[in-house]
Amino acid sequence: MSVLTRNRRRKILSDFMLGLSALFTVLCISLLFFVLGYLLIKGGSSVNLAFFTKLPTPPGEDGGGMANALVGSAKLLGIAAVTGLPIGFLAGLYLSEFAGRTMATVVRYAADLLNGVPSIVIGIFVYTLVVLPMQHFSTLAGGLALGIMMIPIMTRSTEEFLRAVPVTLREGSLALGATRTLTIIRVVVPAAARGIVTAAMLGLARVAGETAPLLFTALSNRFWSPGINQPTASLPVMIFNYAVAPYDDWHRQAWAAGLVLLTLVLVANLSARYLLGGRQES
Repeated sequence: MSVLTRNRRRKILSDFMLGLSALFTVLCISLLFFVLGYLLIKGGSSVNLAFFTKLPTPPGEDGGGMANALVGSAKLLGIAAVTGLPIGFLAGLYLSEFAGRTMATVVRYAADLLNGVPSIVIGIFVYTLVVLPMQHFSTLAGGLALGIMMIPIMTRSTEEFLRAVPVTLREGSLALGATRTLTIIRVVVPAAARGIVTAAMLGLARVAGETAPLLFTALSNRFWSPGINQPTASLPVMIFNYAVAPYDDWHRQAWAAGLVLLTLVLVANLSARYLLGGRQES
């Protein structure tokens, strides 16, 4: 076989694989836009002012909104952020700056294992530890379940962003007489701050749509939920309840809630990408 023929075959194979990759890329992107478009068609008409300001109506009665679910989801994510983010950040800091090879391997494996645990199992775990002793469902239990799910995401992301800080920054700080702890606090963490914030936003976006753990912990509530000691409504659970109900108006509101939830997740992801892009440019 001549060199010319071999090069021609390589070029044909390269073009074929390039075209195949482009085709599957378009399919992936098309799937996202198909889901967005379908949600917009099915639920767009129900996304109005009442959806954001009114409580759900009684079964069989049209109208109403999901204001309590929006507030409930915000409270759940707030508790998840307060509990999950600090633990994940400190674990990631330990992995990046202090852990030895053996301990780092153990912690990383544990974090990856926790990340793979089905969300419904975490819901049952929190149900046993929090709901049963309290003898009622609560916003606190739901937030703790989501917080546990955020820990491995935050841990591994924080470690990666801290490791990406150039060694020269650490060496420069140490050369000026700063201790290792001061170098980490004043140089390494600030240099990776934007990436860490990005990881936190991605973690919140990841757990915002979880339903299974909330069925065992926060349950639901058709009214406002004061404080964090009572069951609360949330968008994922409301979508589940409305979708299986035999009322057409509830079905439309379930689609609307799905559209709002997906939009919030997309906004969080795009914001995170923007922050990360700014970090890379700087």
